[in-house]
Amino acid sequence: MVIDGHTRTCGLIGNPVAHTLSPLIHNALAEKFSHNLVYVPFPVEKGQALTAVKGAYELNILGLNVTVPFKSEVLPGLVETDELAEQIGAVNTLVRTRGGFKGYNTDMPGLYRAMVSEGIALAGEEVILLGAGGAARAVAFLCAAKGASRVYLLNRSVEKANAVAEEVNEKSRKKLVFPMALSDYPELPDGKFLAIQATSVGLYPDTEHAVIEEEAFYRKIHTGYDLIYKPSETKFMKLVKEQRGKAYHGLKMLLYQGIIAYELWNEVKVSEETAQEVYELLKEKAGI
Repeated sequence: MVIDGHTRTCGLIGNPVAHTLSPLIHNALAEKFSHNLVYVPFPVEKGQALTAVKGAYELNILGLNVTVPFKSEVLPGLVETDELAEQIGAVNTLVRTRGGFKGYNTDMPGLYRAMVSEGIALAGEEVILLGAGGAARAVAFLCAAKGASRVYLLNRSVEKANAVAEEVNEKSRKKLVFPMALSDYPELPDGKFLAIQATSVGLYPDTEHAVIEEEAFYRKIHTGYDLIYKPSETKFMKLVKEQRGKAYHGLKMLLYQGIIAYELWNEVKVSEETAQEVYELLKEKAGI
């Protein structure tokens, strides 16, 4: 592309950001749409997120992605927050509006689109959700929004699991999330479940572990979805497959959260054909 006086800038703020694959997604989309746009990472020192957001607006930045550790820290610097992001209490996409940025959470819609593309439904599904951190909390809200019938939230700390369950049940106004200790998985009802792995266990370089490793647990799973994408086959995924379940990694979630952000910034719709083309580039870059 030719960068000139009309080039719009989007980017990612976080710490660290040097490892990010997001520029590949957005710059590939800009090329496919012939948009005069460039996407770059912006490393921001801890404690300076609000200053960075204000500065980005003054510099006429079209939009920003936000990654750790700033997804909640930037909230006071926004003029508006999307309803889903408000519920989750975290944003990952900022869209330029009159007077400031509006915050969205495209992680969860991105996960949903990734799952749909793999033929995975949430409506009416009984879900095992592993973890009670920020990612798991967001997934629980997604399950509520998309009509899951039950969510069994398993975590080492039952206290944290209880807190997430109470919040999601209260805000969704239904008894949906049931907290449990990881070790209590034998008490799960009979049947086969969709399991979503939302902890950091198994993330590179700690690739030889899963949050639960007993075979009996994996016999309960028909489909496992790991939010981790590096390695491309986590221990969790291997254990699911060994019990004849289907297993998926989180690279498509990364793809679709980026696509949704691009759609918001540029008021376009990215086709599934284009999404698949960018996904192939992403897989190559990620070594998958």
